[in-house]
Amino acid sequence: MTYADYQPLVVGDVRDEAAGVVALTLHRADGEALPGFEPGAHVDVLLDEEGADGPMVRQYSLCPSPREGAWRVAVLRESDGRGGSAWVHDHVRTGDTLRVATTRNTFPFAPCDDGQRHVFVAGGIGITPLLAMVEAAAAAEADWTLLYLVSSRERAAFADELTALAPRVKIHDRALAGPLHLADALDELGAADARVYACGPARMLAAVEDYAADHPSCTLALERFATGAPAAPGEAAEVVEDTETGRSFTVETADGAEVVVGGDETILAALRRSGIAALSSCEEGICGTCETPVLEGVPDHRDQLLSEDEREANDTMMICVSRCMGERLVLDL
Repeated sequence: MTYADYQPLVVGDVRDEAAGVVALTLHRADGEALPGFEPGAHVDVLLDEEGADGPMVRQYSLCPSPREGAWRVAVLRESDGRGGSAWVHDHVRTGDTLRVATTRNTFPFAPCDDGQRHVFVAGGIGITPLLAMVEAAAAAEADWTLLYLVSSRERAAFADELTALAPRVKIHDRALAGPLHLADALDELGAADARVYACGPARMLAAVEDYAADHPSCTLALERFATGAPAAPGEAAEVVEDTETGRSFTVETADGAEVVVGGDETILAALRRSGIAALSSCEEGICGTCETPVLEGVPDHRDQLLSEDEREANDTMMICVSRCMGERLVLDL
């Protein structure tokens, strides 16, 4: 993805959705409607374009918008984050313009046509991709339930909208009700033989994965915010760096520039060191922002996003983590 893939959108509304969470409504300046999106989709947003280190790219799940033809995202202010969320909270106001890429969906949802139950599990800001799924499940008259885990009611984003869907929505307020035994809660919701969609802190997702592993009839789809070891709710997951990088290799760009990638650096880092601009966000191989077409050579895929078929095709790669199987790669940069 390049800078040309981003369109300017106007911030039409900025709303404090919960403690530490702000929701932005985005629309086109010319009044034309933005395209619809599939539940689970997200967009890449350029932030702080005038910053000393260049623009930041962050991914935000699309939530159903109360304004027709507009998009809505919600951003949690993370005190231990990388600066993007704080910039949104401190700088973005109604009437501002943000450059936003087209929608992508790595967490798709489709109501089951066989009557299988849907169980949605959200933790904190993990509610954002599930809002559209809940709406789609309700519209399809599917059998569904949402379990929403929050540290306190004040931090429950979109609580008013979700409360209107009771009793299918169950909000667990840890400050009020104490810790939740997740496996027991999932049993009560009939998750043992359901299709489960989950998004939230790493520890919560690990618990959901353990539950699914113990119940063969449970099928599971997850959306992760970060890789690494499970973290406690509200904590950032540990980033696990790949130290097995090995030998160096050469990357050639489409216009003939050559960059040697050292054994202890990523392709992304080597390009930046050489003054070649490349967009990225997570730098962990999970968001897809740095996905780059491969013109020649065989990538050593180390991301968590591409399918097996995409890996075998070897015509695209995530340059933040993946490397080269041979001596040379030619990339469409």
